[in-house]
Amino acid sequence: MDKLKKVLSGQDTEDRSGLSEVVEASSLSWSTRIKGFIACFALGILCSLLGTLLLWVPRKGLGLFAVFYTLGNITSIGSTIFLMGPVKQLKRMFEPTRLIATILVLLCFALTLCSAFLWNKGLALIFCILQSLALTWYSLSYIPYARDAVKKCFAVCLT
Repeated sequence: MDKLKKVLSGQDTEDRSGLSEVVEASSLSWSTRIKGFIACFALGILCSLLGTLLLWVPRKGLGLFAVFYTLGNITSIGSTIFLMGPVKQLKRMFEPTRLIATILVLLCFALTLCSAFLWNKGLALIFCILQSLALTWYSLSYIPYARDAVKKCFAVCLT
């Protein structure tokens, strides 16, 4: 509709670059974005559940759990790229209100994978727990006043 308004008002006289045509041609419809989000999010949950099932495999279970659990969480977070686009997603992740939460999540991802591949597998379990807490705190940053409510709730419970 906006294009039609521009053409009818004579504002669409600019020379179109190849990049703008590629961006326009590669944009997804809203229904495709929703389907991509659901598929990616479901794949993330499936990876996390598979990691939980692999926890019981003798000798290698803890490492497999850490890897699949982390990949599942990364995929679940990545699913929001379908909804808002990669650039907007990165901008929102590194806004001042959630910068620390984002850094903690990314650090926990890295530490979990490093401990699963290089260090003690027992550390991987600890980092998975920290990863869950960091992801929860990060997710709460998208809900207005949710982190304040959680802080108040913990303050009341501890006193």
